[in-house]
Amino acid sequence: MAVGIKDVAKIAGVSPASVSRVLGGGSVSDKVREKVLNAVKATGYRPNMAARRLRSNRTETIGLIVADLVNPFFTAITQAVESAAYKAGMRVMFCNTGEDPEREEMYLRFMQEERVSGLIVAPTALGLKSLSKWSFDFPLVLIDRARDKEKFDVIVMDNQTAAKELVTHLHSQGYQRIGGLFGATSITGEQRKEGYIDAIHSLGLKPEIKSLPSTAIVAQKELEAWFASPDRPDAIILSNSLFTRSALMAARATGLQIPDDIAIAGFDDEPWSSLVDPGITVIRQPVEMMGKEAVSAVIQRIESPNAPLRRLMLSGECVIRGSSRKR
Repeated sequence: MAVGIKDVAKIAGVSPASVSRVLGGGSVSDKVREKVLNAVKATGYRPNMAARRLRSNRTETIGLIVADLVNPFFTAITQAVESAAYKAGMRVMFCNTGEDPEREEMYLRFMQEERVSGLIVAPTALGLKSLSKWSFDFPLVLIDRARDKEKFDVIVMDNQTAAKELVTHLHSQGYQRIGGLFGATSITGEQRKEGYIDAIHSLGLKPEIKSLPSTAIVAQKELEAWFASPDRPDAIILSNSLFTRSALMAARATGLQIPDDIAIAGFDDEPWSSLVDPGITVIRQPVEMMGKEAVSAVIQRIESPNAPLRRLMLSGECVIRGSSRKR
């Protein structure tokens, strides 16, 4: 038979109410807490989460909706959020939209139905525009993707500055024609493109831009055509790791040598970035810090619903490798 709170209370020699207070994080004496926890361990008691959800608006669960799990960056974000939530005594309920706004809307409703304690979202471009129309009964934190003015707490990297840093680095290495391939379905792609354009103009150069959905196959075909053109740039910036990998494949397919024929710099320091030869110059994003701060923002918003909105903009780190070697 299933073990209940009354069974735990009987073995601990305390009231069922005291057991509930201990399990719910309430205030009890250290002696009572120790008795209850020992009884829980002895009986193998597991709380009925469904029943607890009906009794309380708090599920001790953080929802996480990311835009594309195929992108290794979001795999890393998921791991970072889960790790931070676990340390905070919270669970994570995870959904992947695949950059589909309709799936995103479905998962937002799902999180409402599940009565999560808080929600962390890396939204699609269309979803980001419509989020302000929603009425959530739990805290929502935007991670990685957000505009300048939001009505939610925001944890992002400074994408514009990071893109400018890559342009400046390539120019300092002697490259004059610096192209850029940017994601067309996310605000991060837009922000990185804006930073690229600002830096190019400040250096008196001409922007050479392409924007695509973040799909590796489509990107590789586009890059192969670009690389095979006699008018190709002598360096290129890729706005995500999928595009960077596609650029390597396109260079191989068209017989180009990196960086002798074309230099490459991108975003996200994936494990393979330092294993290929030459290694890839990238902006390393503060993924673990983003996950930790997003979970912290959810918990702080639960505890202080009326606190001022928080916007945390973290800095990336430019990791220089052989793919952008001096000409």
